[in-house]
This record gives sequence, C-alpha cells and structure tokens, in this order.
Amino acid sequence: MKDPNSLFPRRQILKTGALLGAASLLPSIGSAEDKTAPIKIAVIGCGGRGTGAAAQSLTVPGTILVAMADAFADNIENAYKELKKTFGDRVDVPQERKFAGFDAYKSAIDAADVVLLCSTPGFRPTHFAYAVEKGKHIFMEKPVAVDGPGIRKVIEAAKVADQKKLTVVCGLQRHYQNSYIETLAKVKEGLIGDIVSSQVYWVSGGVWTRPRSEGQTEMEYQVRNWYYFNWLCGDHIVEQHCHNIDVSNWFKGAHPVKAVGMGGRTSRVGKDWGEIFDHHFVEYHYADGTIMNSQCRQWNGVWSNVSETIVGTKGTATPGVIKDRAGKIIWRFRGPDNNPYQTEHDVLYQCVRENKPRNDAYYTAESTLTAIMGRMATYSGKEVTWDMALNSTLDTMPKTLAWDADPGPKPGADGMYPSPLPGQTVVF
Repeated sequence: MKDPNSLFPRRQILKTGALLGAASLLPSIGSAEDKTAPIKIAVIGCGGRGTGAAAQSLTVPGTILVAMADAFADNIENAYKELKKTFGDRVDVPQERKFAGFDAYKSAIDAADVVLLCSTPGFRPTHFAYAVEKGKHIFMEKPVAVDGPGIRKVIEAAKVADQKKLTVVCGLQRHYQNSYIETLAKVKEGLIGDIVSSQVYWVSGGVWTRPRSEGQTEMEYQVRNWYYFNWLCGDHIVEQHCHNIDVSNWFKGAHPVKAVGMGGRTSRVGKDWGEIFDHHFVEYHYADGTIMNSQCRQWNGVWSNVSETIVGTKGTATPGVIKDRAGKIIWRFRGPDNNPYQTEHDVLYQCVRENKPRNDAYYTAESTLTAIMGRMATYSGKEVTWDMALNSTLDTMPKTLAWDADPGPKPGADGMYPSPLPGQTVVF
C-alpha cells in the first residue's frame, strides 16, 4: 500500500479555523425572499443523533426534509413525529419516502440533494461511499468507521468527493466552536510555546442499554444495542472519545505514529454490555516525541471529566483559557460562543449555496483511526503503529446483512459475550 500518510492531507487538518473565522459572524443562509429552490434533505439513521441533525438542518432557511431511512421502521416514525411537530410542512416525507432495512439508505440518498449520515458508525463507510458516488453533499457524523478497512474506504470516497467538488461537513463539532477556534489561534501564535504533551479525557458514567425482546434475532438485538458491539460502534474509545483525541491531533496538526495502552471491564460487566471494554488508557506517541495521554471510561458514581489540555513549554491551553507555567491566566476567551452543532449545518448549507466546497472527511478519518489504533493497543496489549492500524485487514462487518444472518459475536451459555483478552485477542 502507498505511504499511508499521503491519505491524510495536512492542509485538511490545519485550515479549519481559517475557513471559519469566528463562527458567530457567519452570514445567514437564505431568507423568506430567497428565490432559489429548496435544498432537499434525507436523513440516514433516525435515532437521537439523526433526529437532532435533521432539526439543525431544518433550522437553516431554504431546507426541506424529503426522505428518511433507518434499519427500523419505528425509529423512522418516532423521528418523523417529532420533526413534523416542530417544522410542519417543511417535513415532506410521505410513507413512500420512509425507507426501512439495511439497504434503505440507497433510496433515501437518491431522493435528496444533501444527506445526513447519522446511522451507527459501522455502516458509515458504505453510506458515505454511496452518497459520494451519487454526487450528494453530506453531513457525516463521527466516527466515520470502526476498523482499518472502513477508514480506507472513507478516504477513497473523500478523494472522489474532492473531484466532484462536494461539501462534506463532519460531526467533530469542536472544529466549529468559537472558543476552540480562538484558543487554537493563540496556541499557533506561540502563547504556550512549543507543544510537549496533551491530556484528553472522556471519563463519565455509562450510556443506555436496551433489553433483549422475545423473538429478536441475534442480528436485531445487536443492531438495537449497537453501542456494545465493535462491528457497529468500535467501542466507546472510538464512538465517544474520538472527540477529545481529535482536539489533540487538531492542535498538533499531526497524528500519533504509535500507541500502547491498557483497558478492560471492571464495572459494566454482564449480559447487557456486549463485548466492549468499560475503560481504556492509551499513551499515544507523535513523530516529534510529543505524547498524548488518553483516558476514557464508563463507570457510575466516580470522578468524571470530559476535557482536553494542551501542554507547552511556556504554559497550558484548555478551550477558552491559557495559563502560564505558574498557573496564572494570561488569556481568556471573551465570546460570544456559539452552538457548534448548529454552526456545522449553517456552514454546510452556506458552502452548498455558494458553491464553495469543503471536505472534513480527512481529519475526521484521521482522528477516528487514532482512536481505533488506541483500541487495538488496549485489546491486544501490544504496541500498535499507525501503519499497522491503517493497513489492518481485520474487517469487523458481517458477511451478510439480514435479520436472520450471523452478526459475528455470540453470547455464551451464560448469556455473556466474550470480551477482548490482551495478549490473545487478534486485532490486525
């Protein structure tokens, strides 16, 4: 395979702040007097995040929701009712444009100008590649894949998106938040000196579980409980902690070259928590010797922290605050701050209306792969390099997607799913 670093253009990571400036100063898009045709939207994945993304898109004037797709029809109906109640006639999705099933995404994408890819992460590479093939502008949630083959598929599709001059905005919303953007600008000015390390955390309580229903196939159970199976979620280090990992990469303007770590299950152990770990600690090494220490866990009733700290030779930076080495605040973000989730969609439709394409897929794939590399290190107990993660041939997706098909992981006689065992688990 060609040099893997060439897959991730540095300009894609470094230019975000320059493109945005202060997000609060973005011009409004369209108006009641706008004579241009409405932008037709389709949402793929109608859970909480898909419903939220659709609402943010519909908040932008000149948009109309015309199609919805999800593996499950009830998810579509729940999202439709919520969106219809808020946005009325701008939700124009008759029954014939509500598509359920594993292949439903194709019909929904075909019906729209802009597609919102908000399904579970394991499906993202396939959905993204199809949307790009069809020439659609895209909002794509993070993470963009759960394994090396998925990342490679996303990067190849991103190149085609460039060729077609499509806009791809991704859900690492900190790139669209004023306080982060201005803090990065100060770091680039040299306010903390040279970056020597970073500490990133997503340590909090656990998320939802869904009980097994009578008559469910194993495939349906796992898709309903996607957070706990690697082929769907990638583990919470990928699905959730990629946000914090991304900030370190963004401020560094680089990705780590290797990782070592440890993890396991100590709190969330039982039939309801699938196969993933409930904690990970990863030491990431960048090419220049800088180290990122990464912690994520899902334990209830203990210390919680969701944050990023960038350490320099002259001080430290956290979003909105820079301190010198003595701990004195030398700069503070004065605002106004913005809702970055909304700004993502404002920027998306501004780019579409003004025919000024952008492509977030590269840096989102890079941060996703960084998280995958960390998971591979904690699962295996071995040092994992960037090239090993990117070139991995371990494809976690089932060979067949059907409700009666074999999803891969299976519970034992006690109802417990096998969890990775460092020193034995194969991750490449």
